[in-house]
Amino acid sequence: MPELSHRRRMLVLAICCMSLLIVSLDNTVLNVALPAMRHDLDASVAGMQWTIDAYTLVLASLLMLAGSTADRIGRRKVFMAGLVLFTVGSALCSLAPSLEALIAFRMVQAVGGSMLNPVAMSIITNTFTDPRERARAIGVWGAVVGVSMAAGPVVGGLLVDSVGWRSIFWVNLPIGIAALLLTWRYVSESRAPKARRPDPVGQLLVITLLGSLTYAIIEAPQKGWTSAEILFFAALAAASLAGLLLYEPRRTDPLIDLRFFRSVPFSGATVIAVSAFAALGGFLFLNTLYLQDVRGLSALDAGLYMLPMAAVVCVLSPFSGRLVASRGPRIPLLVAGVAIAASGLMFAAFDAETGTASMFTAYVLFGLGFGAVNAPITNTAVSGMPRSQAGVAAAVASTSRQIGQTLGVAVIGAVLAAGVADAGSSYGTGAGAAGDFVAAARTAWWIITGCGVCVLLVGTVSSGRWARGTARRTAERLEEPAVAGPPGAPVSRSPGTNTRA
Repeated sequence: MPELSHRRRMLVLAICCMSLLIVSLDNTVLNVALPAMRHDLDASVAGMQWTIDAYTLVLASLLMLAGSTADRIGRRKVFMAGLVLFTVGSALCSLAPSLEALIAFRMVQAVGGSMLNPVAMSIITNTFTDPRERARAIGVWGAVVGVSMAAGPVVGGLLVDSVGWRSIFWVNLPIGIAALLLTWRYVSESRAPKARRPDPVGQLLVITLLGSLTYAIIEAPQKGWTSAEILFFAALAAASLAGLLLYEPRRTDPLIDLRFFRSVPFSGATVIAVSAFAALGGFLFLNTLYLQDVRGLSALDAGLYMLPMAAVVCVLSPFSGRLVASRGPRIPLLVAGVAIAASGLMFAAFDAETGTASMFTAYVLFGLGFGAVNAPITNTAVSGMPRSQAGVAAAVASTSRQIGQTLGVAVIGAVLAAGVADAGSSYGTGAGAAGDFVAAARTAWWIITGCGVCVLLVGTVSSGRWARGTARRTAERLEEPAVAGPPGAPVSRSPGTNTRA
């Protein structure tokens, strides 16, 4: 990609952030609309989980394929295709006549979304080559997530209360069309110097792993954890994971280059992304159902209740990016872990939802944690990696986020459904219902607390001097040329070659 002026780089960043805005806004707006959709489409808790997880599941399955394809055939080309598909998918969702149709159209959205965020991050990485400038750009990128979290519940609540839940998908149409036209006019084409070959077997294994695991988690409360169907899908997920670990190292151009994970910061960023976004998915799912189904708030009032959390994310994200640029990722990661764990603990041990002041305090703490965590995840994932593999590295980080959110909604929803079933209640509004919900959700909040503790511990281990040394050595290995062996044999690397610039 040719060197661009500062003004042009800022314009490219703004265009990429527009794509992130519609994808992030879609998730936060949808959460506020869940109760209205549940009532209109006569859906169960599992049905609501699928409206979220069908999207995140397809997104997670295709992100790495989209990243490597963009590196191979052109990032601008793939990015524009993603904008078209996401915009068309949004229009179809607004017309969905049934829950099944909505889930199918959400999957169309996800195919387009898979071509947006990792490819946009790859464009940003190749546009902002200075590490400090790139960290600041990633901080702005993270702030857009905060903006979507702040605006999403309010905009979604206003639309649901005034026009209906179908209108939440209309928001994506003008932004998607504007981003498409601006990309065509101002974003230059770029691709990796060496094209990576497709990996259909690896792609199939990833789809099978994520799909079977998510299905088993969501459907287990209804079908039974030891039922033959659930055990089959759990075994299929385990077999797919084993297949990936055995097959991918034998390819010259694997879908998932397992050598990435020799870098402790990269592996840590992956675990942290899964943990933080699992906490986010569970947090939004629980609070949306509690505020509207139990407290009886309107969609708009529920959005306003969650505004303190979203506002803190919006304010803190760019500051976290600047802190990563000047001091490294350790401080934001420690703050994130402590704050997320403290927020979950307030709900799990002290029933924060039963008091408005305590609930708002827990919301602010969660916003503090999530606002701090996003920039170090992204920066750590792409820093130190060869620019030729920026798309794949960014896609792994984005995939980890989506896997985390998918598992968060699946696990938290399953735990909530099991808790409600044990209580012998489907819960509704009123004081008694609030007590039933709080009791049913307590285990779910302990899981969210554990996610925060995981962020804290892994962030501590993966941000020290030893960890940075593993990142440097991994980058050197990634740039060593491959030495092809016999068919089916593991790929070897030339041990004495180092072409790192």
